[in-house]
Amino acid sequence: MALDGKVAIVTGAGRGLGLAYAQELARRGASVVVNDVDAEATAEAVAAIEASGGRAVAVVAPVGPTETAKELVSTAVERFGRLDILVTNAGVLRDTVLWKMSDDDFDTVINVHLRGTFTTVREAVRHMRQAGEGGRIICVGSPTGQRGTFGQTNYAAAKAGIVGMVRTWALELQRAGITANTVVPVAATTMTATVPYFAAAVRAEANGEPMPAFFRHELGFGTADDAAGLVAFLGSDAAASVTGQVIGVGGDRLQIWTHPEAALTAHREGGWTYDALVQAWPTTFAGAAQSVGERFPKLPEEFEPPTS
Repeated sequence: MALDGKVAIVTGAGRGLGLAYAQELARRGASVVVNDVDAEATAEAVAAIEASGGRAVAVVAPVGPTETAKELVSTAVERFGRLDILVTNAGVLRDTVLWKMSDDDFDTVINVHLRGTFTTVREAVRHMRQAGEGGRIICVGSPTGQRGTFGQTNYAAAKAGIVGMVRTWALELQRAGITANTVVPVAATTMTATVPYFAAAVRAEANGEPMPAFFRHELGFGTADDAAGLVAFLGSDAAASVTGQVIGVGGDRLQIWTHPEAALTAHREGGWTYDALVQAWPTTFAGAAQSVGERFPKLPEEFEPPTS
């Protein structure tokens, strides 16, 4: 088995995408530390993995605090003898527009997504470097962190920050044989269930029906299980040369996101004064200005949500 003898930690693994990642890693032979704040969901996830012949142990704790990161790593090492793979998936949403977003809305999302990723990766890397056998860091991003989404200042900041950290870690960890990558999944989960555009796909998933091809192929929107194969691949020896990447996955689609590059470079002797910019912007620069937000194709009529 591809991950036989490996040990993985998956945060936010009680349900949804995190559960799919944990189950796929276990199917491929890894022993898994299942983390979530929901004790019942965590216990059920561990039981499901064990019922399928896998090995798993639960850690019920919120990510963010350094104490949780230490507990996750120590549990992996004490129960299974090592740590090879970390998947930072835990997350929350507190969506609202900028002028209505409270300090608590912002801080809660940043603490779980951004700080939680930082503290957990830091502790895992400390162990991996000392063990000297390499490792795999797999952090979960979002299209929102790449393109922006209305009403998600906190979430966009956290997910964009994760990508920035991962690119830095890929540089810092290369000599230790530790890879760091970001997965950007698009799937039917509790986070997407309330979006009217995806209603037909989410309904099909909930009813156990095949998801319409429009969503799987055109939008790259699928089930949680559709994203799990990429996580297992990035955790394996087959991906030893893959690091610093942002990889989108969903439905039938896989994407490698570009790293930010200058879209246009222009020079002017003496620099760019206000007057020079007023004159040059419409003809020289405006055509290279970048769009924001995700742009979806028009839904086929049969998938249009009903109007009230």
